[in-house]
Amino acid sequence: MGVFGVIRQLASRPAPLLGLLIVTAFYGWSLVEGLLQLVGSLTHNTPLGWVLLQSNPFTPSTSNSLLPPSFSHLMGTDDLGRDIWTRVLYAAPTDALVSAVVVGGGILVGSLIGIPAGYIGGAVEEVNMRFTDLFLAFPALILAVAIEATFGRQLVFAILALIIVWWPSYARLFRAEALRIKNLRFIDAALLSGLPDRSIMAKHMIPSSLNTMVSYATIDLGNSILVYSILCFLGLGIPAPAPEWGSMTSLGLYYFPQWWWYSLMPGFVITVVVIGAALLGDGLRDVLSGGA
Repeated sequence: MGVFGVIRQLASRPAPLLGLLIVTAFYGWSLVEGLLQLVGSLTHNTPLGWVLLQSNPFTPSTSNSLLPPSFSHLMGTDDLGRDIWTRVLYAAPTDALVSAVVVGGGILVGSLIGIPAGYIGGAVEEVNMRFTDLFLAFPALILAVAIEATFGRQLVFAILALIIVWWPSYARLFRAEALRIKNLRFIDAALLSGLPDRSIMAKHMIPSSLNTMVSYATIDLGNSILVYSILCFLGLGIPAPAPEWGSMTSLGLYYFPQWWWYSLMPGFVITVVVIGAALLGDGLRDVLSGGA
């Protein structure tokens, strides 16, 4: 089934369609805004990063401090008078980048560990899976916090910490897929044709595992955003004054419940994106597996 066929199948179901719209809007906006921020940084024209936004997401305006949601400020303003909706939109590319790199990194490392374990078996499987179990023995969030706290509050270290705790689940998935696929007839045909094991794993094992991985990875996009937001909520992640959904939620708790929007609005956006990814992932799983 081609890409357009999958989209048509998703569009025929309300829940996956909603998830598709949410995820497309989130990553579409993040791509455009992220490119503007990157070009602005490279050309030393920082205001280019918020040319599509209502206001400067960094400049305080004390006269507008803690205004409730309105037509002028859809999500209200924070304690410094900055528009929360503007800051949420400005922070979106960072969360999108984190989710894409973390899930992509998890898939890459997981495939390198899991595919040989399932296909070759024996000592390779034993060593690879015990190595995987070593990482699974630690609670993922605690391990991520420990890694980032050790290296420092920078985006690259946050991504590295999340990849380190993310790949073991993919290693197990790829191993399970390799165990299933290696007994299929086209693998026997590849072996009889003299194709080396390395080529079989690269050309047959990994592509044949993609249907399972696509739906799982789509759900994981939302999960990685949630975990990254938790790291920022705990004071890790990128430092202030750069806006980030998790840190904005954390700062808003000091003003809760009187100025409820400060904390709840960024948290609401996180929830919507995570739910959207979950709905899309479930829909993809049904479509790609031929479910009704």
